[in-house]
Amino acid sequence: MTLLIIEDEKPAARLLQRKVEKLGYTVTHLLHSVEESIAWFQNNPHPDLIFLDIQLSDGLSFEIFEAIEIKSAIIFTTAYDEYALKAFKLNSIDYLLKPIDEDELESAIAKFKARTATVSPSAALDFETIRKLLVNPLDRTFKKRFTIKVGQQLKMIAVEEIECIYSENKGTYIHTLDNRDYLLDQTVEQVESELDPKAFFRVSRKFIIPLAAIREIQLHSNSRLKVLLSTYKADEVIVARERVGEFKEWLG
Repeated sequence: MTLLIIEDEKPAARLLQRKVEKLGYTVTHLLHSVEESIAWFQNNPHPDLIFLDIQLSDGLSFEIFEAIEIKSAIIFTTAYDEYALKAFKLNSIDYLLKPIDEDELESAIAKFKARTATVSPSAALDFETIRKLLVNPLDRTFKKRFTIKVGQQLKMIAVEEIECIYSENKGTYIHTLDNRDYLLDQTVEQVESELDPKAFFRVSRKFIIPLAAIREIQLHSNSRLKVLLSTYKADEVIVARERVGEFKEWLG
């Protein structure tokens, strides 16, 4: 398997190379700019897999694809914010968030190998859609309401009516401010990708909460936080320890 790294920060590129080679794979080349990458692809066989930074020293890496038809699978490496991550999730794109964790790197390569056993590695990615989501995040439109089947009727729930969204027994539920629960036909991940990240925050694997619904925040064990809502009492809403810092920033 041939691997290529495109990363404008040379120390970061070398560090990723060491991590990849520690797993037993060989990185054939390190490239550091859009211009250098285009020239390389014009004169060399395309690798099986590319680790690709989005923002390069001379522009966005998407400019490479405008000049060259890439025939490789791609795993994005990014330090981008939640807009980028939602763009990747919406388009089922593999990404590694910097600083890159070795276990996540190994998992991403294993996922690539498993997928290419059944799917062409050059399966088309909608780069233009991804570019728009990344370059113009303010142009994005977020979910304003959910339409839910209740018996033989359809009920519309505006996002302003939501007190929390939670998963339970493989189902995803909306809990409303009037203390009612409604089953959704989506996963928590799918719902998260449709909501405005300024208004909603995923505090754990189980819960998404809106800023407007928070009644009180308490210190909890193991450096975690506990969020109190007005009507939801079925379970404790705990901010996962690894999310506490980001949660505090979100609160502003």
